[in-house]
Amino acid sequence: MVKTYFKIVRRMFRKQLTRLLSLIGVILISVGFVSGIGSPTDMIKDSIENYYKNQNVSDFIIKSKGGSFSEEEINKIKSHFGEKNVETGTSLDIRTGEKTSLRLYFVDFEKWNINVPELVNGEKINIGDKNQVYAEVKDNKIKGYNIGEKVEVNLKEALDLPFECKINVTVKGIVMSPLTFGKDGEPSYNNPEDTKTPENIVEINKLDLLENIIYCPKEVCSFLPVGDIYVKIGNRNLFNSFSKNYEKYIEEQKEEITSLLGENIKIITLDDNYSFKSIISSADKVRGIGNILMIIFLAVTLLVVLSSMMRLMDEERSQIACLKTLGFSSFTIVMKYIFFALVALAVGGAIGFFVGYGVSWLICNIFNYGHVMPQINVIVNPSYFFLSIGIIVIVTLLVTFGLGMKLANNEPAILLRPKVPKSGKRILLEKMPFIWNHLEFKYKSSFRNVLRYKTRFMMMFISIAVSTGLVFAGLALLDICIFSDFGSPSIIGIAIVVVIFAGLLTMVVINTLTTINISERNREIATLMVLGYYDGEICGYIYREIYISAFLGILLGYPTGIGLATLVFKTMEFGEVKDVSWFMWLIVPVVVFGFTLLVTSILSPKIIKTNLKSRICVNILKYHNNPHFKNISKSRHI
Repeated sequence: MVKTYFKIVRRMFRKQLTRLLSLIGVILISVGFVSGIGSPTDMIKDSIENYYKNQNVSDFIIKSKGGSFSEEEINKIKSHFGEKNVETGTSLDIRTGEKTSLRLYFVDFEKWNINVPELVNGEKINIGDKNQVYAEVKDNKIKGYNIGEKVEVNLKEALDLPFECKINVTVKGIVMSPLTFGKDGEPSYNNPEDTKTPENIVEINKLDLLENIIYCPKEVCSFLPVGDIYVKIGNRNLFNSFSKNYEKYIEEQKEEITSLLGENIKIITLDDNYSFKSIISSADKVRGIGNILMIIFLAVTLLVVLSSMMRLMDEERSQIACLKTLGFSSFTIVMKYIFFALVALAVGGAIGFFVGYGVSWLICNIFNYGHVMPQINVIVNPSYFFLSIGIIVIVTLLVTFGLGMKLANNEPAILLRPKVPKSGKRILLEKMPFIWNHLEFKYKSSFRNVLRYKTRFMMMFISIAVSTGLVFAGLALLDICIFSDFGSPSIIGIAIVVVIFAGLLTMVVINTLTTINISERNREIATLMVLGYYDGEICGYIYREIYISAFLGILLGYPTGIGLATLVFKTMEFGEVKDVSWFMWLIVPVVVFGFTLLVTSILSPKIIKTNLKSRICVNILKYHNNPHFKNISKSRHI
């Protein structure tokens, strides 16, 4: 019995290999997308957190509105936070053009320990050499400096000094600042405080931007007073920069600083840092988009997987009846299909994990393209992976087991009887004689088949509609990002990822449901062969139904896509559906229909192969059911 059972299971896998591969495909796409798009935000935050700790980034930059701090005020801060956690310096934003400024940091290179930039090219500055400076990396600033290049700044004009003061220095090394890593530019201190907040990122081009940052020895301008105090909290390792506890602690310490120094100061925290805020904002928006779309991906996946398993069990009614006759229990029979589903889930989930890693790697590299920032460690967040695969596994197994037991508990005699075909009814189109009467028979037959089997039609209709909605949402986001000032390389990359995965999901969904459709209709195809249909005509017979479902699904896909795009734009905090270019509305059906045509071209050999098998079945049926053939057989036997 056991040997027989496993032989039956093995044969089922061989027979249903195409269905199995289709299920694996839809699962890996869904799991790969969910785990891949959900992970980068955490990876980016972890990388920034580690980078800030390695570079000893200050938690506070205290700037004097009066231009300088007294020794007493500095000592108060040192006494409160600890002397080793406090450093002083001076920074100036010197206007170099109508909309550009050059930031000068005057620091003590010998004692420099807080906000230390990372040297990426060149050499370290010789302590005591006041003619050597660091400049920030070239590709993220309006003006880049090369090693050995001279930098000249006239402080008399910039600061309105009563005496001549010119800075003539040479760039010794190129560094990456831990405080500025946006390629779009950093707002200058010369801007009004209410216009340079990270929330106004869309207005960045209207601001006075930094052309570069220069780190100079304090000896260059020893007469300048201390205008900045950099503070690193002593128990920093106890906090994560993105935690609520850290935010609460920072707010408490801001009040302490204000009580020590008064109101004539400006306190800049990490949350006020433009580069920090902009990249975290982009990362959070990616997660927001992912949270919206992952629900849709999982819903479509569940719809396709459940439909496939339900129809597989329904196809094998006669086999279930035979197994019950042989003495197999209902539970044992159902476990065959549970095992089939588990194999698809395991293989699809495993491959989906690596696909998710690839998606995460791609998104992280897109972020690196848009920002000059520390290397991101690409690791798939296990919570998103287990969430996606867990939902699919639990729902699939529960539904498969429930429906399987319901089917297997029937009497073998009932299961051996073929399902009674649904009686034909007039469809809506038949009530429109001005259209119906002008259709050829083959088109009438296709429309009737589509609307006659409502479950089959609704599965494909809804799946294509949702897939179309995903394609529209991705293209709409891509359009707004490219043809407006709102987008960034990271968001454009996310939009491209969404479009690609939506397209892949559309192809796999159409392929899976069509394959199931073909496998259910061997008798119907055989009947068409008896009626004299050619292989090409039979392919067209099946394809017309696919195209009708695709057309109707695309029509429903537009309102679905509008809803998804509206949610995405709301999450992104920019853009509206009405702003989407008119040609994007036309591209969507072209893309979806293109995928449909691609799938049908792949399925043609399968349909023809099925027809050949059906021709053999027809001949067998003719032979056994026709008395004339039986008499001939008897006479020949004699």
